[in-house]
Amino acid sequence: MYLWLRRGRLNLRRASSTCRTASRVRARPAKICIISSLRSIQSHVVYGAAGNSSAVFPMQRLGRDVWAINTVEFSNHTGYKAWRGEVLRSSLVDDLVQGLDERGVLPRCEAVLSGYLGAAETGRAILNAVKKVKAASPSAIYCCDPVMGDVGRGFYVHEGILPFIKNEGLPFADIITPNKFELDALTGIDSSSAEGARTAIKFLHDTGITTVLVTSYTGSVAQKDTVVMLASSKTEGKIWQVTTPYLPVESVLNGTSVAGTGDLTTAVFLSHLLAKAGVKRSLELTASAVFGIIEHTFNKKSGELLTVAAQDELINPRHKFEAVVFK
Repeated sequence: MYLWLRRGRLNLRRASSTCRTASRVRARPAKICIISSLRSIQSHVVYGAAGNSSAVFPMQRLGRDVWAINTVEFSNHTGYKAWRGEVLRSSLVDDLVQGLDERGVLPRCEAVLSGYLGAAETGRAILNAVKKVKAASPSAIYCCDPVMGDVGRGFYVHEGILPFIKNEGLPFADIITPNKFELDALTGIDSSSAEGARTAIKFLHDTGITTVLVTSYTGSVAQKDTVVMLASSKTEGKIWQVTTPYLPVESVLNGTSVAGTGDLTTAVFLSHLLAKAGVKRSLELTASAVFGIIEHTFNKKSGELLTVAAQDELINPRHKFEAVVFK
């Protein structure tokens, strides 16, 4: 799944002149920024929230102009027992990006966001798109959400996706947002201990990646009934940790998990980074907003994220979580 942020919030140089503070936010408010454009290249479902269906609206609500390119068109996400639709041809990404180039709008693109890959060929089409965007807009950044699997589930992508991301995707990425399972897979390092997590994150920074967000960390610092996220800035030299309560969504859904939470998390984090909130503040705002949306979803016993119904959480989250230095 790919997201072009230049299009909506990636141009950090122009952000300061177009940002306005949300009036409803009371403490250290989030900023709503109208920044050119951002491109999101991801899968899409007609019903529910996954891929672009989960990521586009939050970025728009945070003031981003999102150019969405879909790589998959399904009736619903594959967590259901059945779905209809198809994986779109990878050359379609090339065609659509060429069309944008012909319109002369690529210089306005501030970021590209990618997520789930149905095939390595689609990933290569996305990297070609990143090259085109950066040629037209040198300050644009690439955020890679390396969707591959999760703790307890293992890999749920084709076997060629891991080597593609490791060998071809990482050198292009400025930001990467793995969960713990994906962090271990990409680095070959067990991040269960604090030292292991630091080593794995450093490994990614050493490839040239500026910012690392671990969207769900289940290592030694994670206490029972909590969810931990880690964020690290290569330039700052710090790893930040934020902890939120765990909401047992599966308990009201007959053991089924809610899809799209990782897509939502990456989209919100990237939006705040592009608004120059900084890594620590972006982590805090993301954790607060995502927890609020999941809490609303849990309270309504919904099998799909209720992001639209809980959209105020994106601007003025009811719960405020503070990040601390990871130890």
